[in-house]
Amino acid sequence: MADSSTPEPEPTRAATPAARPVNADVAAAARSTSVVSLAVLCSRLLGLVRDQVLTSRFGSLYNGIFAQAFGTPNMLRDLFAEGALSTAFVTTFSKKLKNEGEEAAWRLGRKMFTLAACFMSVLSVIGILVAQPLTRLLVPGWEPWKQDLAASLAQIMYPFIAIVSLTALAMGILNAKKKFFVPAVASAFFNLGCLVGGFSLAWLLDPAFRRGEITWTALASFAVGTLIGGMCQFLIQWPSLRRVGFRYRPDFGWKDDGVREVLRLMWPSLIAAGGVQVNVQINSIFASFTWGEASAKTWLQLAQRLQQLPLGLFGVAVATVTLPALSRAAVDGISPGFREVLAKGLRLVMFLVIPCAAGLALFSREILSVIFEHGKYGPEDVRQSARVLQAYAFGLLFYAALKVVQPAFFAIDKRFFPMLVSLGMILFNIVVNSVTVFVLGWDHAALAWATAIGLALNFAVSYLAMRKFAAGLDTRESLRGLVRLLVATAVMLAVCVLPKWWFLGHWQEFGWWARALALGGTIAVAAGAYFGVCGALRVAEAADFGALLKRRLGRT
Repeated sequence: MADSSTPEPEPTRAATPAARPVNADVAAAARSTSVVSLAVLCSRLLGLVRDQVLTSRFGSLYNGIFAQAFGTPNMLRDLFAEGALSTAFVTTFSKKLKNEGEEAAWRLGRKMFTLAACFMSVLSVIGILVAQPLTRLLVPGWEPWKQDLAASLAQIMYPFIAIVSLTALAMGILNAKKKFFVPAVASAFFNLGCLVGGFSLAWLLDPAFRRGEITWTALASFAVGTLIGGMCQFLIQWPSLRRVGFRYRPDFGWKDDGVREVLRLMWPSLIAAGGVQVNVQINSIFASFTWGEASAKTWLQLAQRLQQLPLGLFGVAVATVTLPALSRAAVDGISPGFREVLAKGLRLVMFLVIPCAAGLALFSREILSVIFEHGKYGPEDVRQSARVLQAYAFGLLFYAALKVVQPAFFAIDKRFFPMLVSLGMILFNIVVNSVTVFVLGWDHAALAWATAIGLALNFAVSYLAMRKFAAGLDTRESLRGLVRLLVATAVMLAVCVLPKWWFLGHWQEFGWWARALALGGTIAVAAGAYFGVCGALRVAEAADFGALLKRRLGRT
């Protein structure tokens, strides 16, 4: 994929056999990113619909209790599906596929499926047994009845951990075989299963739910819905696994070099990738001592949900398609191909995420109002969530970039570095939260800002270290591109100022349709301004992205 802002390579380099696969991997990664982004968009939108139903039916208090119950299983989903197990397995599976062939890779897959099913089932049982004391530990500031309700719901959802581990392995195999769409869209089936399964059970089993009342049966029905969603996410990938050649049969031969390699990579990756998720749990502990209590959990959760939309669309999507390419490029050490794929991935993340972060910060109140201000979720809930979303918008770029940078350390066997950085960020979060909540008496918004600043520090340290390990990451070119993107973003925000303060300033006077049309029209105009300025400034990623859209529309 040509970069209009850089000179053509010397003929001697272009003619070498190693140069062609490098450019092919970069181009394939860009093409696959659009496919994954489309699939993730479906999933994230359905996730928003699920949250809409929960908040409008249960309000911020009971939704906060439900969110806390799902917190630990969901944290493990993020770690395994988009973190440790997936990163370690894809890295090892891709190398084995390249060096030893398909049959050796399939053997590794069967062994890991069996190991994950056994170990995570045991972990699920342990979770059920310790749910009560664990909930009291995680939300010590809550009243006992809230803790007990959250624990009882968590016990229903703990088997989700076993399901999601198998899902992560299925995703890893398909990604390593360059099949990205089905694993990405599988998350949409998770949200669909949660929503349809939970709502249907509550409607059938609980007459009070049909009258708009809040009962344990209704909450438990949505808890069962998470298990239904998890099974849907796994089963939708099974036909694709068979098409690429994977055939499962139990294999308990865990004393295997490949299994040991996955586990060796996995545990430091678990800590590295889990830094943000652990900080989310830490925020829950401190939020239980703020004036919002369980409602504060909802305010933090919904803001994070909106942060996850562009993160999943672009950060996770770019990371998903670049990790196999990085693993292949790193087989023979840190090569020019490795540096090119990683630098290109980071520039693509900046191009896609910077305008999203700016837009979320500027229109935080309006976006939350259109999506969530229904039923029992009112204007004060919107105002409190908007304060959190502005902080998370600041951390969005760094979070998305970390999704690309952190797996690169495992591809070059520098797995302990991101682990140590994440541990440092967890300690930073604990210290800052302790000061802001217990000394200064600040509320839940301070917790979000601590997380965002921690993400910025995490990325800065990780990028500088990777630049040293890789002997350069084309930082000068990335900085030139960043300046152009900031100019384009400034123009985009200038376009938004007039409708923000003139038209949208009378927000509460509008009905829902008027709000949605006003906000949607403003975002569309702002996006057009951003892409137009990027095109005028000859941002290479804008040209690549435009070409991808033309190809997609042409095929359609």
